[in-house]
Amino acid sequence: MLAARDSMLSIQTLNLVNSLAGLGVGVIVGLTGVGGGSLMAPIMVLIFGVAPATAVGTDLWFAAITKIFGGWIHGKKGTIDWQILRRMFGGSLPAAALTLLWLYESGMGQSKSGLMVKALGCTLILSSFAALFRTRFHAIGEKIRGTRPVQFKAMQPALTVVAGLILGFLVTVTSIGAGALGAVMLLYLYPRRLTPSSLVGTDIVHAIPLTILAGTGHLLMGNVDYNLLGNLLIGSIPGIVFGSLAAVYAPAAIIRTAIAVVLALVGLKMVSA
Repeated sequence: MLAARDSMLSIQTLNLVNSLAGLGVGVIVGLTGVGGGSLMAPIMVLIFGVAPATAVGTDLWFAAITKIFGGWIHGKKGTIDWQILRRMFGGSLPAAALTLLWLYESGMGQSKSGLMVKALGCTLILSSFAALFRTRFHAIGEKIRGTRPVQFKAMQPALTVVAGLILGFLVTVTSIGAGALGAVMLLYLYPRRLTPSSLVGTDIVHAIPLTILAGTGHLLMGNVDYNLLGNLLIGSIPGIVFGSLAAVYAPAAIIRTAIAVVLALVGLKMVSA
């Protein structure tokens, strides 16, 4: 009886830790806009000891559910560019479907895949790089748009589909990239068209069907921990609300830079593991 009570206490403690992790990630996302996937996936793998594929599958549903709330708000505010969104979907959704088929056939979708850990690490480094040099990429896009406007606009539709293809693959394999990488790609491709709010709204809404599709594939492969997902959401949803309300008072740029540096170091650790 004592053993059963100790076991129950351990489970409750673990659930509390998971919810606190969700709370912390939610607050950071609300404060800075840094993608939850790039924070939650390494926490699950490196701190909680969750198998890589299970971390990816669970994180995809974590992202999908939390971003539905943000997407709904942006839809009501009219801060979504539906034309850009359709172009992104033209690349990301087919890429996600094909990537899921490849994961299943190759066996990389198995929970102990070392290759998936390295893929997580590489994508973390890419996301960190994108976050650190976000303004620089925007400036490059603005310069090209100003000097070669006709050619640049002619290439926008095709390049947007290609951006979607890249994101569809990365998000399906690692659950990371829809936020940080997606935003930088859009800033480069549409330096004058997207306002800050429409950039965020379009980026968030693009991630919803993508993470649902990729998450469904991982769910069918048995890569979703429902109990862990529930505990993370219990913490993350109020965390995002609090972070969003406190964002006007926080040094978001400093926090974002610090997180990017940490993510780069974590990515290097995962690549070299």
